[in-house]
Amino acid sequence: MLESYALFSMGFSWGGYESLIIPCDDNITRTAKPWKAEGPLIRLSIGLEHPDDLIADLTQGFARLS
Repeated sequence: MLESYALFSMGFSWGGYESLIIPCDDNITRTAKPWKAEGPLIRLSIGLEHPDDLIADLTQGFARLS
């Protein structure tokens, strides 16, 4: 799923303008509230692409996941 996006690249955000996606460890230490959801966890860093294009790309990616 993660490698098939057109607008999202894999990687951590370093303050760039492009949208990024990365799988995250769900066992991370949270200080505000414990993480209790089941299933995979992904982190999104939204860039300057048009919101409609990003939504369409994410919709297609989640459709491939299911």
